[in-house]
Amino acid sequence: MDILISVLLLMGGVLVLVGSIGLVKMPDFFMRLHGPTKATTLGMACLLFAAMAHYSQYGDGLSLKEILISLFLLITAPISGYMLIKSAIHHRIDSTDKTTGKDKIEED
Repeated sequence: MDILISVLLLMGGVLVLVGSIGLVKMPDFFMRLHGPTKATTLGMACLLFAAMAHYSQYGDGLSLKEILISLFLLITAPISGYMLIKSAIHHRIDSTDKTTGKDKIEED
């Protein structure tokens, strides 16, 4: 069980780091949003699953707080990313030439 917890912690830390680097290094808003919505969400999920596994084995058992945090994170992060993209499209935020799919945007 300790190996599983360690692997989840390492994966979570690496994914959060990759998402944070992507947030800083990407050239425009649309590409920048992929870091926090994809990699960081998966990284936080790995960290929360590691915490659940640790406390279910060594602590007081599985806590309702950890389950609620996981559900809240996994539900709200994609929805907030979607709403940010819709707002950026509505306000016609400029993007770089590398951003694909611009021709498929429907006007509101």
